[in-house]
Amino acid sequence: MALYTIGDLHLSLGSDKPMDVFPGWEGYLPRLEASWRKLIGPDDTVVLAGDTSWAMNLNDTKADFAFIQNLPGQKWLLKGNHDYWWTTVAKMERFFDAHGLHSMQILHNNCLTYGDYALCGTRGWFYELDHHGTPNETVLLREIGRLEMSLRQAGDREILCFLHYPPLYQGYYCPEILRLLREYKVKQCYYGHLHGQSHRRAIEGPWNGTDFSLVSADYLQFVPKKIDLDTKKCGN
Repeated sequence: MALYTIGDLHLSLGSDKPMDVFPGWEGYLPRLEASWRKLIGPDDTVVLAGDTSWAMNLNDTKADFAFIQNLPGQKWLLKGNHDYWWTTVAKMERFFDAHGLHSMQILHNNCLTYGDYALCGTRGWFYELDHHGTPNETVLLREIGRLEMSLRQAGDREILCFLHYPPLYQGYYCPEILRLLREYKVKQCYYGHLHGQSHRRAIEGPWNGTDFSLVSADYLQFVPKKIDLDTKKCGN
């Protein structure tokens, strides 16, 4: 029983948007599947930190989600900025049930538990700017509310936080989200979204009491990242 995370799979098995055209993504699907099967067993859990599928609507995710379903372990899905298929939790859960996608759950406006740990998160918002060059306050406030709702449900459990957007980036930071991480004493935070040359501007390691990790698939070389936990808390 172990916990892993990886983001930005950008699957396109049901659409014509292959990632192989980008440097570093050549043959990424067999690489991802091989590393996943080598590391992850049926009793393990993987948090997918957004941008899972390029599909434009839920029905078009069938091939991508079938690929994920056939991989070992439980999968908990977070929303990313390119998950255009994302709809209400109720509709997604009905879709999962109807298509036998029984290894998937949604992390959205809620908190999932893993042993004595609370897995919290939301898409987040940071440096995607509107046409005036300023952050979209409406979206930011909504994401802050979702994150706080998730964190509040953790209770006394130690929190692991998952975001799609980085709350820290060289030259930028999101004070509202960082305030919540500090207020709820989040010790570990995992985020995705950054690709290619932007990897160099990622901030990782301890910052103001929280340890940050970038988990974009290409950054991890398509190898899910194992999260170091106190195994006694997880029942091992």
